[in-house]
Amino acid sequence: MSKESAHTTQVAPHTQATGTPADAGDAGYSKDLKHRHVNMIAIGGAIGTGLFLGAGGRLHNAGPALALAYLVCGVFAFFVVRALGELVLYRPSSGSFVSYAREFLGEKGAYVAGWMYFLNWSTTGIADITAIALYTHYWSMFTSVPQWVLALVALAVVLTVNLISVKIFGEMEFWFAIVKVATLVGFMLIGVFLLATRHPVDGHTPGLNMITDHGGLLPHGTMPVVLVMQGVIFAYAALELVGVAAGETAEPEKVVPRAVNSIMWRVGLFYVGSVVLLALLLPGSVYSAGESPFVTVLSKIGVPAAGDIMNLVVLTAAMSSLNSGLYSTGRILRSMATAGSAPRFTGVMSRSQVPYGGILLTSAVCVLGVGLNYLVPSQAFEIVLNVASLGIVSTWVIIMVCHLVFVRRARDGRVTRPHFRLPGSPVTEIATIAFLLACLGLMWNDPDVGRKTLLLIPVIAVLLVTGWFAVRRRVARTADRELSDLVD
Repeated sequence: MSKESAHTTQVAPHTQATGTPADAGDAGYSKDLKHRHVNMIAIGGAIGTGLFLGAGGRLHNAGPALALAYLVCGVFAFFVVRALGELVLYRPSSGSFVSYAREFLGEKGAYVAGWMYFLNWSTTGIADITAIALYTHYWSMFTSVPQWVLALVALAVVLTVNLISVKIFGEMEFWFAIVKVATLVGFMLIGVFLLATRHPVDGHTPGLNMITDHGGLLPHGTMPVVLVMQGVIFAYAALELVGVAAGETAEPEKVVPRAVNSIMWRVGLFYVGSVVLLALLLPGSVYSAGESPFVTVLSKIGVPAAGDIMNLVVLTAAMSSLNSGLYSTGRILRSMATAGSAPRFTGVMSRSQVPYGGILLTSAVCVLGVGLNYLVPSQAFEIVLNVASLGIVSTWVIIMVCHLVFVRRARDGRVTRPHFRLPGSPVTEIATIAFLLACLGLMWNDPDVGRKTLLLIPVIAVLLVTGWFAVRRRVARTADRELSDLVD
């Protein structure tokens, strides 16, 4: 057993005995997030650019079978969140899966988990500010404003909001999520009405004929559906936020199971249901990557104001997703900083108990996205989406690997599994890991962006190894100091 693993296994009993945090990075946080906050953060964080903007281009390329892709990816996403939920009930931590990786995989595992998650959310942040700029360009009054300027303004606004206390963050995310969910429900009611009345949409009569008369479920074959899988996984990114938020709620044992169990039916309703409706209302060829598919439909039913309202809502969704990313990376980086594997300044807390150092670091990377919007505005969203997929796939794989080790230790009698469990272990974890790695490999079939993204993996590996050699002594000193304090 490694030094760091020994450290974490000794800390857990100490935690139960004294009430002190099992992870040093958990100290100092308030417990102001309520059940309604965590519940809406869990689903609201995932209802963002991946669905509101990304679904348009994917419907155009893959056709109606995109709904099946959302369903399959949604099932595996649920497995990941269910596994994380079990780990949270075992030991709640704001460091979430980074803290669990430290306990079950050692400091190297926590280091990789944390920095790959940072890669995920920093690039997702770039995707979000890109989406915000695209949404804003929908209105003619902003058309003349450069995309990079709009992206910079969006980042500045959300950064300011995120530096407020976690209670304000939770309240804002709650209402952001309410707006997004209410909008999706409203759109689905309109869609059902259009279907039931056979009301023409842009000269097309809604119904199954929108699928059968335009190439069927697979108008362009199977491969486009396969290729969009990594993009669909990106759409579900942020479901793991429930694990991070649990560290700042007073009753995680009550809050987390409800939030996790509600995810599955919401995924089926909002993601799969929305895509099915979109496919039944208009041919896939009508949708485009440059405009939200919901805006496309509402603009074509003869009520221009409906498109304006919907565009405002999806703009809010992108702002919410960016806000969630800054929130989560701030907590993850603080957990890493207390262990010595992230810069010290990322462990700094404000008077309002916000880890602003990590939030500012993520924002700094997002500024690079502003430059990307300046250099290649037409490709910025797809480029960062693919890079973010590397981060989210690695994060989810690490969560499942941690759960496998956790279950093995439970069978050895070294830890106790809570009653809220991932079913079908270890088959569920292995199948999920295999699916995620397969989706990653399929990116090779996309020579324009996907293949170039995979070629970044060796570069990222070199950076991680170099970074580890730079921090390993500090990590060892930190572990030794904490062990000495524990013994004393």
